[in-house]
This record gives sequence, structure tokens and C-alpha cells, in this order.
Amino acid sequence: MARTPIHTIDLNFQGRPLAIASYMLEHSDGVVLVESGPGSTVLALEAALKARGYGLQNVTHVLLTHIHLDHAGASGCLAARGAQIFVHPLGAPHMLNPEKLLVSAGRIYGDLMDTLWGDFLPVPAEKLTILEDNEEVVVGSLRFRTLHTPGHAEHHNSYQFEDLCFGGDVGAVRIPGYSYLRVPMPPPEFHLEKWRETISRLRAMKFERIAPTHFGIFEDVDWHFDSIDAALNAAEDWLNQNMPENPSVELLRDRFMDLMDAQSLAQGLSLEVSDAYRLANPIGMSVDGLVRYWKKFRAA
Repeated sequence: MARTPIHTIDLNFQGRPLAIASYMLEHSDGVVLVESGPGSTVLALEAALKARGYGLQNVTHVLLTHIHLDHAGASGCLAARGAQIFVHPLGAPHMLNPEKLLVSAGRIYGDLMDTLWGDFLPVPAEKLTILEDNEEVVVGSLRFRTLHTPGHAEHHNSYQFEDLCFGGDVGAVRIPGYSYLRVPMPPPEFHLEKWRETISRLRAMKFERIAPTHFGIFEDVDWHFDSIDAALNAAEDWLNQNMPENPSVELLRDRFMDLMDAQSLAQGLSLEVSDAYRLANPIGMSVDGLVRYWKKFRAA
């Protein structure tokens, strides 16, 4: 059976390619997006849609993998133009009222909030649909199956579409052109064991393709899942080696940065690709997530 075309939209986050994708699928009444991207990239999204003969008002459905700003920030803007927004039950309250989410993010990003993320508008209740595990979303001839997939965040959905998994961030960060990926491990909900269980579940579904939000569609699914497992194992080893001595967060960030820089050098990553990895997966955020996980689940 012929595959339905899926268009990868590069949102050119912060003027850089290959950092954040939105995936577009056409149907008889408009388009479905998997991920809205942040509010700061609405103009890039609009331009990409226009290049294919559409406008923001033609987006009828937006399937979010989770509510982090780089994935969901533009949802309210699209809802105001008529789109229905789909989200995990635990993420729904923050889409209706993003105040707490924005205050939390503001502590991290400070004066850079607007530049990085733009507006994060609330989604009206009538424009928000909560998706339970294994629930189906049908849009014309398009059929998506919802998969609750914690590990990166408790409120994370992946979506099965034909032979493809829209993997959000549990699908890791992988820039095309290299046999290399990284796992984004931010606080407050990064959880090693749950992520491993998620990958086991996705493996069992025998996908032929995987599309992480960062970045693109890949067909070497077995390698991809093997590499996620390996990266999670390496993260656990790093914790076991570094945390018992109780070093400062600053020292841990320096050590983890050195590790990522060494990997970049070993993989021969270009400067552009290295920048894309840092934009899609800020190293300090992963260190903070690892430390929180250790203190909550391992320190005892």
C-alpha cells in the first residue's frame, strides 16, 4: 500500500536549520500538524504552509507529543484560527492556562523567554481534545493511534501513523546525515526506567519509520531504538560515576559538556549540526534532569 505523504517543515528555530520540525499531512479539508512548534516560529510555519498552498487557517488539527515550549508553544495561535489541539491528559491543564508553565520556564530562560519562545497563548476549552492511551484520531482518510509514552515527560504522547512513529522527544534528538543521537533529559519528569519501558513498547509495534521532532524521518528503526537504549545506559553510567561524590551542578555541567563535545568530535559533527543539537537539546537542561532524577529516585 502506498504511503501517505508526510511533509517535514523546518521551523528554522533561532534562524538555524534542523533543530525543530513540524510534520504536515494533507486531507480534503486542510492539513494536520504533528507539533505546532514554539510561538517564536509561527512566521516560519506560515511561510512553509504558504509554499504548499495553505495558510494558518487551513490547519484543522494539531497533535502534540507534549507541552514543552518548543513543541506546543504555537498551539494557542493555531487554535485561535480554528485548529483543534490534541494533548495528553496531564498536559491539558497547562494548555488551558499556561501561566504556571511560563513562570517555571521564565526562571530558566529569564530575559530570553520572548526571543526563544515567543507567545504561548491559552487554548480555549472547546478547542482542546484530551487523548487517552490507544485512542484513535481520524481526520478524513488519516488515522492516528495515540500512545502514552513517558520517560522524557509524564505527559508525553507518541503517535502511530501507518508504519511510522511520531516519537516526539522519547524518539531522541537525531540530526540527518550522521549515525548519532542524543536523549533529551530535562527536569522535572525525566525517568530512566519509564523511558526504557516506552522503547520496549515501541519496539514491539514493529515500526518501519520513526520521526522525532528533532529532526526528520528515519527508516533504520532498529538502530535508532538500540541507540536510545545505549544512550540511556550511558546516562545511567555517568550518574553512577559522578553523583556519589556530590559535586556541584556547575561541575556536573562542565563534565557533561566535555562528554558531549568529545562525542561531537568523534562523530565529526559540523559546527552547524553541533549547534542544532545544542538548540534542540540544551546540555544544561539534561544535567538538571539527571540530577533531579538521581536525588528523587537513586540517592536514597
